[in-house]
Amino acid sequence: MTTRREQTSHESSELILRAAAELFAAKGYRQTTFADVAERSGISRGSIPWHFGSKEGLLLAVLERSVDLIRAGLVEGPAELVEPEEEVAAGFDRLMGGADALFAQPTTKLFVTLLVEALEPGSPIHGRYVEIHNTLRDHCRRWLERLPLPPGLSAEILAVTIIGAGIGIHQQWLLAPDRVDPEQSLAALRTLVAGAVLPAGE
Repeated sequence: MTTRREQTSHESSELILRAAAELFAAKGYRQTTFADVAERSGISRGSIPWHFGSKEGLLLAVLERSVDLIRAGLVEGPAELVEPEEEVAAGFDRLMGGADALFAQPTTKLFVTLLVEALEPGSPIHGRYVEIHNTLRDHCRRWLERLPLPPGLSAEILAVTIIGAGIGIHQQWLLAPDRVDPEQSLAALRTLVAGAVLPAGE
């Protein structure tokens, strides 16, 4: 049975993680301080290293939590292949609808903002990023394998293309929000992928 002290500790950790994720996404990892996190979360500055050990420990915890949120949001469809043909379009809509919802999450902005950190030699978050991308690609690939893809177009390569395009759209939006509309751009991606995977007339 969870004690009141344990419950309070868990609630404090969640407040810190949520605040840190928002700040890392908005300001970047290097520019965010414990003082910033304390002010945003309402938890004392001294409590942060007590919960997470260091700033790097906090960053890893934020990414771990984000991976868990992504996995929880990736709801699988039916295990069987999408058949008969009239169900293909519905299956495609579920796939792309899930992609739209995922890319709309604040977590996506966090991943884009921290990408440079992940690419640095010896980065402590490199492995987490590999795991995140693998999770997204594998989920997308499993959906695509249920669709009647044309010859020469593999589910694996198309999954790489869809995930890469979605992340790229958000990178452009963060850099030039006055010129890039992420909703319209994702809708265009949906149209392009539909033309490649859906039978004529769907």
